[in-house]
Amino acid sequence: MLLNSEMRPREKSLGLAYLMLIGGHLGVHRFYLKRTATAIVQLVLFLIAALGYIVMLVTTAGFEETEATAGLFVGLILFFVAAAPLFVWVVIDLFLIPGMVRGINAQLEQEIMHQLEWLRNHPQAARGNDGGQPQGAPSQPYLPQPPYPQG
Repeated sequence: MLLNSEMRPREKSLGLAYLMLIGGHLGVHRFYLKRTATAIVQLVLFLIAALGYIVMLVTTAGFEETEATAGLFVGLILFFVAAAPLFVWVVIDLFLIPGMVRGINAQLEQEIMHQLEWLRNHPQAARGNDGGQPQGAPSQPYLPQPPYPQG
């Protein structure tokens, strides 16, 4: 029960990870699942694709067809070199997310188990410097009061 109460606020949600995959081209789901390096790669790929798209828009707006060819070509290359692998990666992540969530939750559970084991083996660590009552504990035992007046 103690493990569950400690896990609940820290565990990662599969549903939330899938919701974040909607913005998957930004790598948000990977940041959430503590896969920072690959999340940054996905974000950089998105930025490169966006840059290519902007180059295509700028070079084709208001120019003659012959003048816009070079800019359009550069924009298309930038866009597809980044967007194609990113799209494939996000589709693959659809299938990888359940395993990533299970893995991070198992890791969190192990960390909590180690903390609880350490606290069980070192009960004095939670106590004050004098070795007496735990910090913040009342010095006198608590005597429950009756819920209604006696008499």
